[in-house]
Amino acid sequence: MYKSIYLPLDNSAHSLRGVDLAVALAKAGGASLTGSHVYAAKLHDRRFRQMEGGLPEPYRKEEKLVEQRDIHDDLITRGLQVISDSYLDVFEAKCEEAGLSGRSVSLEGKNWQALVKDIAASDCDLVVMGALGLGAVQTSLLGSVCERVARRVDRDLLVVRETEDNEGAIVVALDGSPQSYGGLMTALELARIFKRPVEAVAAFDPDFHYVAFNSIAKVLSPEAASVFRFQEQERLHEEIIDSGLAKIYQGHLDVAKRIAADEGVALTTRLLSGKAFEQLLRYARETKPWLMLLGRIGVHSDADMDLGSATENLLRLAPCNLLLSARCFTPPLDHIAETTMSWTEEAEARMTKVPEFVRAMARKAVVRQAAEEGHTVVTSDVIDACLSKFMPGGMSAAKAGGGKCPFGHGGAKTPAVVEDAPAWEPAALARLERIGPPAIREHAKLRIEKMARRLGRDRIGVDLVDEAARAVTEMLG
Repeated sequence: MYKSIYLPLDNSAHSLRGVDLAVALAKAGGASLTGSHVYAAKLHDRRFRQMEGGLPEPYRKEEKLVEQRDIHDDLITRGLQVISDSYLDVFEAKCEEAGLSGRSVSLEGKNWQALVKDIAASDCDLVVMGALGLGAVQTSLLGSVCERVARRVDRDLLVVRETEDNEGAIVVALDGSPQSYGGLMTALELARIFKRPVEAVAAFDPDFHYVAFNSIAKVLSPEAASVFRFQEQERLHEEIIDSGLAKIYQGHLDVAKRIAADEGVALTTRLLSGKAFEQLLRYARETKPWLMLLGRIGVHSDADMDLGSATENLLRLAPCNLLLSARCFTPPLDHIAETTMSWTEEAEARMTKVPEFVRAMARKAVVRQAAEEGHTVVTSDVIDACLSKFMPGGMSAAKAGGGKCPFGHGGAKTPAVVEDAPAWEPAALARLERIGPPAIREHAKLRIEKMARRLGRDRIGVDLVDEAARAVTEMLG
């Protein structure tokens, strides 16, 4: 668990609640504690000088101004230090009460800048701070210091949103990124410490691509559409989304469940359909978790990104405590292979040509290659890529000799031609028009035509529309 915990303090209710949580963590895992408070003596001094022009006339005489400056400088320098020490005394008292020793740090400067600099120079692996500070008002969503620190630190950050305890679970959001799986590992450890159940949720968005394709369709000229082969692209993409997105994110949940079982923790899972941050926010509002863990960045983020978009939105809007995970974890390859990876018939047939005594090793190499490239289905070209990586000479020979090596195979197949769409009966079209919104209607239309082609039917009746509607309802929950 965590070895060193850093706490920015301002004596607000959120800050004090953060101390309680940090103390509980330290007692359970033996972590060291550092409490810090930043005071801005130079800022107050500069502000006082700026206000001198507005002082009453008796105070604007030179002798009086010099006297006031000396008094103010002394009060600010000593007074703010006394206040800072008092905040730290509260922290030290809580540590002593718990039988722990806490280190106190008093810093001068701009609050968030001093904190980021001190955190970067420390060996802490967790920062605990309140979502709101003393300057919060009723409409405040997130304190400026918390937000600025959150964007700039590279450690796990526990953002204390609730000042009272609740009986909620620990929820971890998964998207397949190493950061989200790192959050899962932390969640399993926290579950043992705080004796709380753990839930894993994953959200996929089935609507965005339909909206995008509809938008593209409005601007493409007939010539551009023919070059882009728009209708074929749209239908192919729709088919991929149908079978792919839900399976990918369910796969992340299945991997998480396997990892939790290995750790001796029972994990409940939930697949959500819709915009990720919106679905996670709705889930948090409905289930009222005690803590939600998110990767600092997501699976689509660049490495130098400060916060992923879903994390950024939830940092502002989520009603529960949040832990932004900088910890990275990659699940074991066999977990990924068993829960998210499948093989085409052609790829399986080619693997049977590999000598039995090296087949397991070769299969593992292919799965690793597929996982590194983000594939969830192993095809013949994935096997080719693996072979060319480890046996470039053998690959060339295989191509030249028509499959002399165990992985060799014939030429690539000609891509299947997309068939014409089946004809629609008037009653079926009328039933289709009842489906809304338009983006989902288009999705349903493509699904129905695909179903008809698979069944070998050249006309679409009401029965197919109803059957597809049931399938869409089951997929989207």
